[in-house]
Amino acid sequence: MILLSIPRIDAAATRPRPTSGIFALARLRSFVTALVLLVCCFTAIDSAAADTLARANAAYARGDYVLVVNLLTPLAFRGNAQAQSFLGFMFENGYGAPQVYVAAADLYCQAAMRGNSFGQAMLGLMYDKGHGVPQDFILAYKWLNLAAARSSKHERDYFLRLRNAVASKMSPAQIAEGQRLAMLWSVELP
Repeated sequence: MILLSIPRIDAAATRPRPTSGIFALARLRSFVTALVLLVCCFTAIDSAAADTLARANAAYARGDYVLVVNLLTPLAFRGNAQAQSFLGFMFENGYGAPQVYVAAADLYCQAAMRGNSFGQAMLGLMYDKGHGVPQDFILAYKWLNLAAARSSKHERDYFLRLRNAVASKMSPAQIAEGQRLAMLWSVELP
């Protein structure tokens, strides 16, 4: 019996060894190039979203509600909170789409979870009225309180008036629970 001995070839030994400085520079250059492309992609996406929102606002001002819904729907499905809250408004009021409170409440909820103050306020009003969600004054208070905390002065005053109108229907214990829920939710945010 003859045993054949097959020499082992180390793959690392046969690979050409690049000069370490040039190799590191090439890797750094490719990393920086990939990073720049990634930033450009996200900037382009943000610019496209801003352009689409501007076109939707212009269409809304003209009364072209069907175009507004068509422009906002893809953005809303991709998670744009402004588009979600605006599209929720369209569904809540039946502008350019059927009046479907459940769809409006779902869109408001998605926008509210992303921290959009308009979505939070509108979700609070949906809970106050029981449109698309069960009527719940505590949750209405919570979302209106969060909306007021995250908005500009002009909007804050309006949202506080809405929150206080809801509070007028609540007991002190319910108000305390609404405040507790709002505080718990805001602490969990990044």
